[in-house]
Amino acid sequence: MKQDSDAVNVPACFISNHEGFFGSIKNFIKDFVVTEIDITGRRVNTAAAAAAAAAAATRTPDWASSDKNNESSAECKWSNYSLVSQDTDVSAECGLDVTIPSPGSFDLSVILGQPVSEELEQFVLTLKEKPTKQELSLGSFADKHHRANVHRAVRHRFPFLMTVTIQPEIRVREDPDYRELSQLVTEDEAEDFFRFIDAKVRGSSYMFGPDNDKEHRTAVHHFLSRRFGKLVETKSFTDQGTTAISVRLREQGRPKKRSAEERKEEEVYTAFTLLKENLETLEAISYMAAALGVLPSDFTYAGIKDKRAITYQSMVVKKVSTQRLKEKTAEFEKRGMRLSQIRAVSEPLRLGRLQGNHFDLVVRDLRPHSDAHTSGADKHTRLAALVKEAVENVKARGFVNYYGPQRFGNMQSIQSDRVGLALLKEDMVSAVHLFFTPEDSNDPQNHAKRHFLQTDNAKESLALMPLSKARERLMLRALNRYGTGPDGCTQAWLSLPHSMRVFYPHAYCSRVWNEAVAHRLTTLGHSARQGDLVWMKEEGTGETSSAQIHVVTDQEEQEKVYTLGHVLLPMPGNTVKYPENAMGTWFQERLARDGLDACRFRVSNLKLNLPGCYRPLLALPRNLSYQLQRAACGEGGEGTGNCSRYSDRQLNGTTAEGKQDLLTLTLNLDLDSSCYATICLREIMKCDP
Repeated sequence: MKQDSDAVNVPACFISNHEGFFGSIKNFIKDFVVTEIDITGRRVNTAAAAAAAAAAATRTPDWASSDKNNESSAECKWSNYSLVSQDTDVSAECGLDVTIPSPGSFDLSVILGQPVSEELEQFVLTLKEKPTKQELSLGSFADKHHRANVHRAVRHRFPFLMTVTIQPEIRVREDPDYRELSQLVTEDEAEDFFRFIDAKVRGSSYMFGPDNDKEHRTAVHHFLSRRFGKLVETKSFTDQGTTAISVRLREQGRPKKRSAEERKEEEVYTAFTLLKENLETLEAISYMAAALGVLPSDFTYAGIKDKRAITYQSMVVKKVSTQRLKEKTAEFEKRGMRLSQIRAVSEPLRLGRLQGNHFDLVVRDLRPHSDAHTSGADKHTRLAALVKEAVENVKARGFVNYYGPQRFGNMQSIQSDRVGLALLKEDMVSAVHLFFTPEDSNDPQNHAKRHFLQTDNAKESLALMPLSKARERLMLRALNRYGTGPDGCTQAWLSLPHSMRVFYPHAYCSRVWNEAVAHRLTTLGHSARQGDLVWMKEEGTGETSSAQIHVVTDQEEQEKVYTLGHVLLPMPGNTVKYPENAMGTWFQERLARDGLDACRFRVSNLKLNLPGCYRPLLALPRNLSYQLQRAACGEGGEGTGNCSRYSDRQLNGTTAEGKQDLLTLTLNLDLDSSCYATICLREIMKCDP
């Protein structure tokens, strides 16, 4: 990792005062191995396959589920034009995630292929300008699962289209019901009503906009009763002088053209353990979705893992049988993905549903911070003493629980927190421009970004953007459709799945939290002080709520009832309380400095809500062990070893011939979810690794 950028991201404040040492990580992919620990405490690469559930529980679609028996589930309801969440902090450490589908959540270029997707976009533009009875062929799809997903994706993205199968071909044409409804209500209302009908969430309701014209409401009621009477019931109600029409799915209602086979397919969930090498989690999902003929949103996971590493994690995919997934494993393996423990399950996986992660790390080229000591045996003895002291200190005292540089996009010109700040200020245009700020490189991705900023031409930039860049392509497609003004930029952000959108405001809040903990340690020291917040959580209970937060009293400070390990700092949000000491003032001033003194931490246009949560100031590694050994020629390399890796340069004054004098440190440890191994290493080494 780049030390300069990392130093900017994460303040340099430590708990222990040992000397530390220099070293480097991620020289090889296999030097950084991450294994998810599931909620039972088992590593997912060694856990036995779970037995199939005796019977599948009644479920709604994974993006609209509301588990009343699970305190960490967000409560959802239909309100106005879309499904919104009333409590949707999606950070894994706060334990909540609701992915709300939007028209752009379905990447048709993945499902249909780029040429057909562009042809469909053009067909839609033609329909908008001049309604026609023309049809467009999307091609032939021999696989019935692929056909089902084409129907689903096209209807959700373009609810005014009707998809028809003339086996194995799928054709699209304008839905006459949509055209008739759009003469009675706005096009946005018509589109969202058809998405509501197609979502088929049992017991859900939809509300049209305010309408105080009784004659007009009667016409809408009559249309809905005539065309959808067996499926929905409608009712007008008045609230504070404003009347609107509410539509509710009938309990026994069944949508048109939905066969028993389709319902059965949507209830299939298959779990597996994914091993990936040098791949982003979302990149791996995009490839698997395209190969299986499903949508990226059909995959659920407990957490996102590092790219530059070997990682093991649990996943669940919807509408794919175990047999079908097994048939694709050889193809996935060619792309650096290995699937194992494939089995049927009864429900999707929730973000944050894990205990933590196990890390197997290799730190190479160890050397003291000071060169005052001689090399050879004395140097090795001193290094061994430095390593032992460092590891024992961190094992006993832990480390400052900073968010790591990955949280902010540590290799990017524009950090993610700056994008998040623009979103919290609801400056959608600036947020888009920051998102598309290119790196100092002329690879295809950055060339496309540069072209967009220079020309404001989303269509041309979309043609230049690599197919693998799903987020960028979703946004460019929306910008091409809706324009690059404030409304178009809002639609571009809405084209991203909810979990992607909320990442950027959370990055900003994480930046503030990092600065807060550094200020807290610098000004108030390493003990619990009056006004600090501490965790009153009892053993075995769930997430921390405001009622479980206790404010340290003067007497408790004097009697040292609490230690620094008990202290929490709030992640900024609209439900958290702030410390009742100098840190409370610091938070107010810090947010005001960025123009957020009146921020409600809600971005209504993007359906984002940030309640905030409480993060322990310190993190403690578990099961920490280490091994120190002399580096050997050939160690860590792939086939030819690493002697040739250093043959043409010097490393800190040591030539390839002297490489064998360097020491290598292997570390094994467990960390809670949302804790960063690179931050633990920094406390051990007293430098950015």
